[in-house]
Parts: sequence; C-alpha cells; structure tokens
Amino acid sequence: MRVPAEVLPEVLPDELPDELREEPPGEADIRPDVPWIVVVWNDPVNLMSYVVYVLQKLFGYSREKATRLMLQVHHEGKAVVSDGTREKAEADVARLHAHGLWATLQRSGGAG
Repeated sequence: MRVPAEVLPEVLPDELPDELREEPPGEADIRPDVPWIVVVWNDPVNLMSYVVYVLQKLFGYSREKATRLMLQVHHEGKAVVSDGTREKAEADVARLHAHGLWATLQRSGGAG
C-alpha cells in the first residue's frame, strides 16, 4: 500500500522507503487484462441434451457448435466454452452455475 508523503510530514519524501513513496501519475503498474477462459466440466447429473440447450441459450451457439462442445465435455472431461476479461468469465461461470453446470475460470494458456 502506498502512503502519500503528506501523511508523514516529519519525514522528507526522499527519505521514505520505496514501498511508501507515492508513484508519479501515469507510472502506476498497469497490466492489461489477460484473456480468461471458462471451462465446463463433465458431471454425472446433467443430460447431454440439457448441456446443449444451456450452451445455446447462454452463449448463442448454434446447435452444431453446442453439440461439439458437449461431446468434448463428455469424452474429454472438459471444454472451453467462452473467453474474455476476468469479469466476463466470472459472469459466464455464474450463469453456468445458475443452470446447474460445473464450470470454472482460468487464465488463458493454463496459468492461473
């Protein structure tokens, strides 16, 4: 946490430890939001036809694409069904959970 120099008037700004110095405007550590992916996992509860229906309803996928993703989940145990910012991925996971599907998010590329 950065503490503005005004909070510690008895200490000159040059004497503040690096971790307490206020960063000059425009030099903050700003990182672009890396892509996040949403993974749907196989489960023993939902019917395959229901998974296809949910993927079509939530993501607007064609029946063919939703069926391909469902079969990937069924045979491989998981499938990536969407990507985007972390906020979008979190919202997609919440919507999938609300429909009874098992889903998680992770950073694209496997990190996370």
